[in-house]
Amino acid sequence: MIFVNLPRRDAAKSDAFYQGLGFEKNELFSNEVATSWKLSEQISVMALNEEFFNGFLVNGDNASFGEGTKQMLNAISAESEAEVDEFVANATANGGSVYRPAKSDAPGMYSAAVADPDGHVWEIVYMDMSAWAEGNVSS
Repeated sequence: MIFVNLPRRDAAKSDAFYQGLGFEKNELFSNEVATSWKLSEQISVMALNEEFFNGFLVNGDNASFGEGTKQMLNAISAESEAEVDEFVANATANGGSVYRPAKSDAPGMYSAAVADPDGHVWEIVYMDMSAWAEGNVSS
């Protein structure tokens, strides 16, 4: 299993964002300092209050909220270009913002990226695998 642990400043805003994306809340791993959001059977997002998140860090490290340098882009796949557009619409309607507008990155590939209320970036990507299998995509 993979748990993507992200710090949050405002639990209500964070929870509204992930619920608005259609992620399923996992009550088993949710409490007053953390909310677990299920993306699939094997992948969950853990939105953790800043102080709780910092409790897992060592060497004087502190939570980062997406300002300036990016250390990671969380990417998930979509089944269609329409699903990419719907994801962006849901994200912006629920407290997120467009980080990178939707575009065709290569033949058979369409993606966009949004930021959650705390600045963590989520990329949503549709890939027409037949274009890749046929060799129509250059690297």
